[in-house]
Amino acid sequence: MKSYRILVLPGDGIGPEIVREAVRVLTVAGQRYGAAFTLTEAPVGGASIDRAGVPLTEEVLKTALDSDCVLMGAVGGPKWEGLDYSVRPERALLRLRKELGLFANLRPAKVYSALANTSTLKREVVEGVDIMVVRELTGGLYFGTPRGVETLPDGRERGVNTLVYTTPEIERIARVALGIARKRRKKLTSVDKANVLEAAELWRKVVTKASKDYPDVTLSHMYVDNCAMQLVRDPRQFDCIVTENTFGDILSDEAAMLTGSIGMLPSASIGDSHHALYEPIHGSAPDIAGKNIANPVATILSVGMMLRYSFDMDGAADGIERAVCRALDKGLRTADIYQGGTKKVGCKEMGDAIVGELSGKG
Repeated sequence: MKSYRILVLPGDGIGPEIVREAVRVLTVAGQRYGAAFTLTEAPVGGASIDRAGVPLTEEVLKTALDSDCVLMGAVGGPKWEGLDYSVRPERALLRLRKELGLFANLRPAKVYSALANTSTLKREVVEGVDIMVVRELTGGLYFGTPRGVETLPDGRERGVNTLVYTTPEIERIARVALGIARKRRKKLTSVDKANVLEAAELWRKVVTKASKDYPDVTLSHMYVDNCAMQLVRDPRQFDCIVTENTFGDILSDEAAMLTGSIGMLPSASIGDSHHALYEPIHGSAPDIAGKNIANPVATILSVGMMLRYSFDMDGAADGIERAVCRALDKGLRTADIYQGGTKKVGCKEMGDAIVGELSGKG
């Protein structure tokens, strides 16, 4: 039996509730598919600030570096918004990504048939949508230099951010996306703005060159403005999308809304090493924390991504996805996806249902 070490960071708000259900699913998956998981739990974000004065302690960071991967809930909330930007809860996530060398963010947007009516778009547009957005995570406008706000000699202020990418940065994210596309439907759309941005022109050139090593994957290019339109007009045309940091941030949120609820969407951040971080894309939702009404599915599906991408346990990942589908097909809904004619359940009850389906007792 294979054994893996996982650092569990529940975080703030609804984080502890949704992570609790995800850990239950992980445990059952290990029992059923032959893996042992050693779990270490630690505070992060606001919970860590309250306990240690910082959003991420050096001890917790070391544990993350010593672990095979990290499962994280959500961080932040009004309680900590008055703090200096450098010590806010969200800095924990940014530092984890940096220290673990996580440069690729994987965000799937899958529309489950049972939930197609919850999307703001028509069923005939979104039914069957299954997109993977691969976003470059450590470069581009968010990290390029020079940056900042400066005062000009005449007293006016000027804000500066720099869009910069190097060939190695583009090539490594391209190869991640090409590899993922190869395991899916073998279609990759690279999104850029090469008609007006020199950095994007380099992006297109490097992605095209990298694709030569993946002859079984069909590569196409699309300008970001057209991609934004096509995601709404005909989202089923996409399989796997790769793009730079800023475009990926925006497009992955747009793709997420095709599904009807961000409570259904997992994510992964990976790099060249074995390190990886898995988390739902939604926030900490402090207004519903502790009320047993949060949707744990995104975090549970994040566990599925962990099993698939970190541990090569495709069978277990497929099992979790089937368990989620069966629970939804039986009409179980948390408040965010509830519609008339279905059964409203709480966070724990949804977790119970998915665990039952996974273990064969549903």
